[in-house]
Amino acid sequence: MPDMNDGMVKRVRSELSDVLRPWQDRYPALEIHAQATIGGAGRQLVDASYDAALVVVGRRTRRAAVGAHIGPVTQALLHHAVAPVAVVPHD
Repeated sequence: MPDMNDGMVKRVRSELSDVLRPWQDRYPALEIHAQATIGGAGRQLVDASYDAALVVVGRRTRRAAVGAHIGPVTQALLHHAVAPVAVVPHD
C-alpha cells in the first residue's frame, strides 16, 4: 500500500497548492506555510496556534437576524487558541 499512500500524499499536496495559489498570487509578500494533517480541524488549528502569530479563519456570511453563527472550528479556536484569532466573513 505504500504506492497508494504516496499517490494520495501527492494528490493532496497538489490540491492544496491549487487552493492556495490565488492567495499567493494576490499577496506575494505574505509568507504561507501549507500543511495537510489528519484529524479534526479545530484541534489541529488549536495545536498550530502555539507556533502562530495569528490564526485566520473564514466564516460564511449568513443573513440571520440574531448571532454571529460561527461554526465548531471557529468556536474551538476562539476558546482554546494561544495566538490571536481573526474571523473573516465571506460569501
